[in-house]
Amino acid sequence: MKEGVYMFEAMGQQAVLGIISHVFFIGVSFYALQALMIDKFIKKNHVFQAQLLYIFLSILIGTSVSNFFLTISGWSNQLPYLFQ
Repeated sequence: MKEGVYMFEAMGQQAVLGIISHVFFIGVSFYALQALMIDKFIKKNHVFQAQLLYIFLSILIGTSVSNFFLTISGWSNQLPYLFQ
């Protein structure tokens, strides 16, 4: 019975880590994208569309980077099984 409880606890911890990681990297990518001069490629008076573009690009880049780090973390946790 206790093994099942530990399994659910580990799944919950992974979920929290994933959410925090995604939100963090989305924020970092949004901050980094502000250094680009995308305004030159956007038509005048299309501010809302430009803001949406920043948000979607931030989500795309941040989620990709977060998935990369979470995958590397998962693989590194499985490395000890190689030497058993």
